[in-house]
Amino acid sequence: MIGITKAEPEDLEKLLELQYSAYQSEAQIYDDYSIQPLTQTLSEVKEEFHKGVILKAVSDGMIVGSVREYADGNTVHIGKLMVHPDYQGKGTGRRLLSAIESVLYRKRFELFTGSQSERNLHLYESAGYTRFYEEADKAGVIDIYLEKNC
Repeated sequence: MIGITKAEPEDLEKLLELQYSAYQSEAQIYDDYSIQPLTQTLSEVKEEFHKGVILKAVSDGMIVGSVREYADGNTVHIGKLMVHPDYQGKGTGRRLLSAIESVLYRKRFELFTGSQSERNLHLYESAGYTRFYEEADKAGVIDIYLEKNC
């Protein structure tokens, strides 16, 4: 059974380790191992912790997933939805997305993913998100921005 709760400051190192593991598949898709989730530092994760909300998914005492959000006006920005490779494809990401949407209520949720991240796009669109903007990042990867209005 996987439980989802708010992360605590003592979880941040484990969350960063999970992030480095979970984002390897994204790095492979784009053949770029310098993506932000793989270069983020612990101090940057601590800043995100104090800026918003981080949830963790735990199974048998091990953090197997996480997601982050912060509010900006009427919009909640969701990011770093990640699941340990051994737990992917089992609904953990969908449960985390649903849980984070219920923490900070605003009129609109926004997130983004790379255009070639088909599993991510499928998850977000099946959860009611629609594409509204595309932009190339510094490496030339097309990021797709999605929103969900409540």
